[in-house]
Amino acid sequence: MVDGEVMAGGVNRVERRGDRVLRPTGPWSPAVHGLLAHVRAAGFTAGPRFHGLAADGREVLDFLPGEVSDYPPTPAAASRTALLDAARLLRAYHDATAGYTAEGWMLPAREPAEVVCHGDYAPHNCVLDGERVVGVIDFDTAHPGPRLWDVAYAAYRWAPTTAPGNADGFGTPDEQAVRVREFCDAYGLGRADRAGLVDAIGARLHALVAHMRAEAAAGSAAFASHLADGHHLMYLSDAAYVLRERARFEAQLLAE
Repeated sequence: MVDGEVMAGGVNRVERRGDRVLRPTGPWSPAVHGLLAHVRAAGFTAGPRFHGLAADGREVLDFLPGEVSDYPPTPAAASRTALLDAARLLRAYHDATAGYTAEGWMLPAREPAEVVCHGDYAPHNCVLDGERVVGVIDFDTAHPGPRLWDVAYAAYRWAPTTAPGNADGFGTPDEQAVRVREFCDAYGLGRADRAGLVDAIGARLHALVAHMRAEAAAGSAAFASHLADGHHLMYLSDAAYVLRERARFEAQLLAE
C-alpha cells in the first residue's frame, strides 16, 4: 500500500499516510478518543493511539500493521488460535475500560453498564499477525453496556453462529457450538452470562438490523446499500438459526 491510498472495507473512507490513518469523525468521536487514551493508560496497547485532528477535521490514528479478514474469513481468522486470541483480547479490552465514563456515544448505553463495549468486535475489525490477533480497530460503535452484549456479537462473528446457508460462515452446528464454548472459556465468561448467550446473540442481531435501517433512513448510502444487498435478511436468518439450535449451543455452553 502506498501513502494516500484509500483502505478497503467498512462504511467509512479511511486513508493511510505512513504509520497513520485518517478517518471521518462524528459527534461520538470525543468519547471514543477519550476511551482510546483511557484503555492505553490501563495497559491495553492493542488499540490505536489518537494523534489529534487533521486540518480537514479527520481524526489521525495509528496504522496497525497486519492482516484484516473480510468474509468468508481467511484460514488464519478462522483458526482456533485466532478464536482464542480474540476472546482473550476482548476480555483485556473490557477490563481496561473500567472507570471510563463519557457522553455522546453513537449507540445508546445499555444496562448494566459493566464495560464499554466495542460494539463491532469481529474479524473485520481485528488485525492479525499470522493466526495471532494483535490489534483492534474501529471503535466508532463503542458504548457502555453489559459484557454479554459485546461477547454475543463477538461469538456470532468468531465462532461463528451463522446459519448453514450463510456463505460468510463456516462449520457444522456442532463445530460452531464447540467454538462458542471455547470462545467463552478463553474470555472467562461466567455461567449466568453463558445461560443468556443464545438469547443475547438473537437480540444483538435484531439490534444490528434496527441500526442499519435507522442509518439508511437517516441518509447513509453505505447502510442503504447493505439493505439493498439483503444483509439484514442474513442477520435475521442467523438470529432465527441460533435460537432454533438453542439446545445444541447450550449443551456445550453449560456443560460442567
